[in-house]
Amino acid sequence: MGEDIVPIVTFHLADGIDTERAEQLLERASALYCEVLRAPADRVRAFIVSYPAAHAAVAGVPLSRGGVPAPYFEFLVLVGRPLEERHRLASGFTDLLVELTETPRTQVRGACRQIAPEDWFIAGTAAATIRADEIRARTIAP
Repeated sequence: MGEDIVPIVTFHLADGIDTERAEQLLERASALYCEVLRAPADRVRAFIVSYPAAHAAVAGVPLSRGGVPAPYFEFLVLVGRPLEERHRLASGFTDLLVELTETPRTQVRGACRQIAPEDWFIAGTAAATIRADEIRARTIAP
């Protein structure tokens, strides 16, 4: 799909994941995006947002007071990505969190955010414009 991919994932975690596991999460999540979306690695972005235990709660109980850690992730794709690809990504990101944070699968939550090409920007230009320019260039090319 060329430039119409939006390979960005953000994992929201309570403090506690060590550097080695955090790096594995980022590396393996990036590889998953490349595999599922057939995305070049240089387009993939993966982030971990980490919260102090006193700044996260599950069922109203702060983790600092015994609340159960429950990782959350969000990933982005442009509108039109097949459901099967979105499900593969959600399942894969869940698997990574279960393995690397040792969290029960039932505690992991995630969301796929679909973005319209006119609302996604690459170097300040809408993906819809880039896509139209690429199609026009292929049409003109000998």
